[in-house]
Amino acid sequence: MSFISPNPFTTRPEIDGTFGVVASTHWIGTAVGMGILERGGNAFDAAVATAFTLQVVEPHLNGPGGDVPLIVYDVKRGKPEVICGQGPAPAGATIPYYRSLGLDLVPGTGLLAACIPGTFDAYMLLLRDYGTMRLGDVLAPAISYARNGYPLVERICATIETVEGLFREHWPTSAALYLPNGRVPKPGDLFRNPVLADTYARVLSEAEAAGGDRERQIERARQVWSQGFIAEAIDRYCRTQEVMDVSGHPHRGVLTGADMAAWQATVEAPLSYAYGRYTVLKPGPWAQGLVTLQQLALMKGFALDGLDPAGPDFIHLQVEAAKLAFADRDTFYGDPAFVEVPVETLLSDAYNDERRSLIADRASLDLRPGTVPGFGKRIAVRATQGAREAVGASGAGEPTVGRMGQSRGDTVHFDIIDRMGNMISGTPSGGWLQSSPIIPELGFCLGTRAQMFVLDEEHPAALQPGKRPRSTLSPTMALRDGEPYLSWGTPGGDQQDQWIPQFFLRHVHAGMNLQEAIDAPAWHTEHFPSSFWPRTSRPGVIVVEGRVPAATVEELRRRGHIVEVGPDWSEGRLTAASRDGTRLRAAANPRGMQGYAAGR
Repeated sequence: MSFISPNPFTTRPEIDGTFGVVASTHWIGTAVGMGILERGGNAFDAAVATAFTLQVVEPHLNGPGGDVPLIVYDVKRGKPEVICGQGPAPAGATIPYYRSLGLDLVPGTGLLAACIPGTFDAYMLLLRDYGTMRLGDVLAPAISYARNGYPLVERICATIETVEGLFREHWPTSAALYLPNGRVPKPGDLFRNPVLADTYARVLSEAEAAGGDRERQIERARQVWSQGFIAEAIDRYCRTQEVMDVSGHPHRGVLTGADMAAWQATVEAPLSYAYGRYTVLKPGPWAQGLVTLQQLALMKGFALDGLDPAGPDFIHLQVEAAKLAFADRDTFYGDPAFVEVPVETLLSDAYNDERRSLIADRASLDLRPGTVPGFGKRIAVRATQGAREAVGASGAGEPTVGRMGQSRGDTVHFDIIDRMGNMISGTPSGGWLQSSPIIPELGFCLGTRAQMFVLDEEHPAALQPGKRPRSTLSPTMALRDGEPYLSWGTPGGDQQDQWIPQFFLRHVHAGMNLQEAIDAPAWHTEHFPSSFWPRTSRPGVIVVEGRVPAATVEELRRRGHIVEVGPDWSEGRLTAASRDGTRLRAAANPRGMQGYAAGR
C-alpha cells in the first residue's frame, strides 16, 4: 500500500502499510533493514543489520569506534526501554592529566578524545535479548558491502577532501584507505574497506567457533570485541602512536584493553514527559534529549493550534524555548551515575511557568539558565561569529549541517517498526573517518565523544574515569493514549533536539503527516555553546532554510533575531515511523538525497 500526500509541497508519499516499515539516513541501510523483515526477522534484527550497514556506507557519519543510544519498545515486555551504547571515559582520562598536557578543552580530534567504543556491545545486547536471528544473518550485509564495495555519496568525498591535507601530513593510515591511488575519490566511485570486512568476518568466525545456540555465539562475539583481537589492537595503537590533533600537538591515547574489558552496554528506563495525549520518551541526562522534553514543557503553555509552522510566532516561540532549555542543558546535565540531575524540577509545572515568563516578544541575546538550589554550574561561553570554517577544516567537532547550509555531513539515524508492533529508534554516531586516524589492523578509527566533557571538577559534565559524556545523540519515541505510536530522530549534534521538537509540534499542532512534517521548512539556533570543540556560540543567530517566507524572516529580524538564510533544503535529516493499530507509516528526509523510507 502507499499513501499519496494531498499536500503538493511534499517531496514523497508517506509510506503506509501493515507488514513493516524502515526509515534510515541511507537508502542502502533502509533496504538492508527491509530485507531482514522480509526474511522473518523482527524490528530489532533489522535494526542491528541496518546499523552495521550504516557504519560501512556512511563512514563520515558513524563507525564501529563510536557510540549509540537506542530506544526500544518490545511488545513482549510491554514497556519502552533505553539501551545505552555510550561508552564512558577510560580510567586514564582525568582532568589533572589533560591539564598537565596544557589543555583547557578535550581536543576534538585524535586519540585523547576517545571513550570506550559502545556500538558493538549495544547491538549485541539488542540482538541477544530482543532479536531472533543469528549473528551471521545480521552481519552479512555489512561485510558484503565493505568487501565488495558501495557507491560513494557526494558528502563522503567532500569530507575526505576537507581533511585531505591532514591525512597526507599526519594520518597516513587514513590516507591509505580514503585516498585510493593517492587521490580523493569521486561521488559514485565504488569504495571498499576490505580490512573492516575482515575484522567483522573474524569476529563472526570466532563467535561461530564457540558453537551452541545463537545466544552463546553472540556472547562470544562480545568477548572477542572487548577482550580479544580488537581490544588488543586498540590498546596497542593508543600506547604506541602519537597522533596529531586540533591542539596542534601529537598525543598518545589513554584508552586501554582493560577499559574495554570492564564495560558492557546497559538497559535503563527512559525519561518521559506528558504532552497532551502523548508521552514523549528520551534517554537519560547523560544525553541531551531532556532538552526536547524541557522545550515541550515550555511550549505547552502557548496556544500553538492554528499557528503557521513557518510563521514568525511559531518559530520565535520554539527558538526562545530552545535557548532556555539548552542553557539548562549546559548547566545541569551529566551522567546520573555520578551527579544528581534535578530532572523532576526541570520538568515541573512550577519551574516551567517561571521560565516561560522569560519568553518575550523580543529575541533574547543572553544565555539564561535556570536556578535550582544546590545543582548545576554555568559553563564558560566562547562567543564567535566565524570559528566554524576553521573547525571543519581540521576535522573537529561533530560533522553536522553547517552555517548557511554548508553541509559537511552529520550522524545517522533509523526508525523501524515490524508487524508485531515492535519499535526502535536509534542514533549511531562517532568514529567518523575525519575524527581520528584509521587503526590499520581493524579498518576503523576511534570516536571523539570525550570532547563533550568539561575540564572543571565542579561541573556536572566534568571529565571523570568511568563517566559517560553528556552526548548530543537523541533518539525519540512517543506513546499516544498510552500505546506506542511514534519513533523519530535526526542527525545533527546540537541541532538534533531543535529539529526533533519542530517535527513533533508540526505533526501534533498543524496536523501534518510524517512526510509533511519532515519536508516543512526548518531552522536552528546557534545561540548557546556548541557541544563540540572549540565550544563556541553565536548569540542570537537563527539559521533558516530559504523556503521560510521572506515576511517571516523580516518579522524575526524585527524582533531582534540575527537571521541567516541558507539554501532551500539545508536543515535536518529526520526520519520517522509510526504505528496506529495495524497501520504502519514511515517517512524520511529528502535533503541530501540519501535518506529513504520503505515498507509495505
